[in-house]
Amino acid sequence: MVVSGLPRSGTSLMMKMLEAGGIPPLTDNVRAADEDNPKGYYEFERVKALRQGDVAWIPLAEGRAVKVIAALLPYLPDTHRYHVVFMRRAMPEVLASQRQMLIRRGEDPDKISDEEMARLFQRHLQKVQTWMAQQPHLEYLEVSYNQLLASPDAVVGRVNRFLGGNLDVEAMKGVVDPSLYRQRVQ
Repeated sequence: MVVSGLPRSGTSLMMKMLEAGGIPPLTDNVRAADEDNPKGYYEFERVKALRQGDVAWIPLAEGRAVKVIAALLPYLPDTHRYHVVFMRRAMPEVLASQRQMLIRRGEDPDKISDEEMARLFQRHLQKVQTWMAQQPHLEYLEVSYNQLLASPDAVVGRVNRFLGGNLDVEAMKGVVDPSLYRQRVQ
């Protein structure tokens, strides 16, 4: 089970929800919780080496949820079947959240304009969605972060059905914390 999406799209929230629902995460806790993700990032560092061919860890992920950023999805070997929960978030919010994270890290948020970043992200999303739709070894469900926060019942129900219907939906809904919905763009 894979959770994916653009940076700042709600992947960590979905990982925490799946954990609460009964799917243990594959994580190594190397990246500690911080102001940008106070409940943790839920990452497994070896995933970042997919592009270099490190797939030996994939058997460790069976029966677990693992976060794989959208750019690395095509490097998952087709020797396994994947259920991907693909997080989407309103682009202005992704950009605002990314900008805030860069500022906190002391990096230049204006290195690339929001317009250019939005264009690059949109092109990337289109490419990844086209790729996912063509993969016989992969099923995916798009989940809107914005809808999840507005109507957790409906979204959690869809995720539960997609993943076989055996999750603890009440526990999953209990993870949704509206106070962490920052960088809202109306």
